Amino acid sequence: MSILAAMVVPHPPVILPEVGRGEEKKIQPTIDAYQKAARLAAALNPETIVITSPHSILYADYFHISPGEHASGNFERFRAPNVKIEVDYDTDFVQTLADNAEVEKIHAGTFGERDASLDHGTLIPLRFLEQAGVDFSKVKVVRIGLSGLPNTDHYKFGQLIARTADQLNRRVVYVASGDLSHKLKHDGPYGYVEEGPAFDEKIMKYISEGDFLSMLTMDNKFCERAAECGLRSFWIMAGALDKKNVECQQLSYEGPFGVGYGVAWIGIKGDDPTRDFGKKLEAVKSKELGDRKAHEDEYVKLARLSLETFVKTHQPLSELPKDLPKEMLNDKAGAFVSLHKDGQLRGCIGTIAPTTDSIALEIVQNAISACSKDPRFSPVEESELGALEYSVDVLGKPERVFSMKDLDVKKYGVIVESKGRRGLLLPDLEGVDKVEDQVRIAMRKGHIPTSDSINLWRFEVVRHY
Repeated sequence: MSILAAMVVPHPPVILPEVGRGEEKKIQPTIDAYQKAARLAAALNPETIVITSPHSILYADYFHISPGEHASGNFERFRAPNVKIEVDYDTDFVQTLADNAEVEKIHAGTFGERDASLDHGTLIPLRFLEQAGVDFSKVKVVRIGLSGLPNTDHYKFGQLIARTADQLNRRVVYVASGDLSHKLKHDGPYGYVEEGPAFDEKIMKYISEGDFLSMLTMDNKFCERAAECGLRSFWIMAGALDKKNVECQQLSYEGPFGVGYGVAWIGIKGDDPTRDFGKKLEAVKSKELGDRKAHEDEYVKLARLSLETFVKTHQPLSELPKDLPKEMLNDKAGAFVSLHKDGQLRGCIGTIAPTTDSIALEIVQNAISACSKDPRFSPVEESELGALEYSVDVLGKPERVFSMKDLDVKKYGVIVESKGRRGLLLPDLEGVDKVEDQVRIAMRKGHIPTSDSINLWRFEVVRHY
């Protein structure tokens, strides 16, 4: 056997009467749908429940699979310590999955356990399954955390889950635990952004239609603005259902507390080779890269050439390309080279003032530093080159200012100085909307205590994509 079905479920603690104490009645449609999905799962007589949870152990570059033979957890954090779940882990499944990941060079395994207790993103689905008749003295569990890796890696890891189920001949129900947007209401706990309800509408549409490619290719910045919780869990689920003929049902959706709760049931009716979304996703990414390269200007082309030459040969660019614009060869300026991969920062290094004889040489130098010397990241590997997006910021001359009123996060970058320490932040960065935040982040980058008095400079940039 293999994956029998999948269920998409939220995990608000308030959904349990022992926690909600009456508040759960405000999401009764979600409870009813949850119970229906759990009954459908129990009726399939699974041997193993594989569950991915955003609240299990999470690493930026690694999928954590919970180790050991047993695990338990309760709702003491939510004033309901008597609600407890105890499960046995499917150790054969865990080991085989980890071995498969190693063979396929997917960063996953059982190392790095920080907290062995079951998280609420796992406990709540297990509670509903238990109440629906799943006997956890007989049915085993595999708990998996999400990661900061790209959508392609999540999908491939889902494929490995299905492969493992096939190899072990396990009857598996996959549970994708995840809330949707946390920003649905002005009076909600996280406020409101227009991307919040738009995200929820899109994701429920894609899941209910089985349109996993659209779900996998949603704009990263749009999703971040929506403050979603479960998207990566759904990506893994899509991989676990790779090449399957699926029948999807949206059982409920609501968000009365300002957070989106969606419940869906995905049955499997056999195989469908056309639903190979992994290859389709790679094709989309390849086209996007080709389009980006076709529209890069000379500044970005030089940064890419410098970086790729260094990564491939371990040597800097030996000579500059011919026919560079005169200003790149004759002018001097500080410059920053920023790298992004799958919407996430992958490296950023620059110079406030010129340190070479031209802007072109500044870019060559800083592109190498961005891929190899940014202390926040490991050096860029050759296998990543095709996925990198570049931007180059050429800095204008810094101008001393004496009040934060003279700053503008969209127009000006900021330099903060105190007692010989300096921190810099570029302008117009995603998620930096207030001057106070811009200055605070620059201080943190410069290791400047918040109690210090500071001097401020502002500067403009010309940004090249």
